[in-house]
Amino acid sequence: MISRQDMFDVLLEVDPTFQPVWDAFTDKWRDQIELPLYLALGDLARHVIGKLEDGKVIELQQMFAVVERWLADGDELVWEATTIGLLEDLQNPSLHKTTSPDHLKQWLGPLAATQWIEVERYWSRQITRA
Repeated sequence: MISRQDMFDVLLEVDPTFQPVWDAFTDKWRDQIELPLYLALGDLARHVIGKLEDGKVIELQQMFAVVERWLADGDELVWEATTIGLLEDLQNPSLHKTTSPDHLKQWLGPLAATQWIEVERYWSRQITRA
């Protein structure tokens, strides 16, 4: 099972270009007992969108494979943080300068695609969170 303590280790294995962002994040929050994962996932969303907008999409398939693993093998906190902290941010149109959130759908695995739709439904007020 993937826990909050090791979820970014899994990501950094497939995308070492996120390492400087992660290092700056962990340095900034080093005095905290628990890292604010939602903020780190916001950084990751901007990183993913930046890759898309720069045309550096080769890594996206592997990165979204990690997202799928987080949803499949992550504990409850990892699953929730992935859905609300990452997928929700990836859908935020204000983070996209030259692309659309829809451009990311091609890399979503089945679990991520389901959660993506759930986030869309929530924001369109078709469902409410428990």
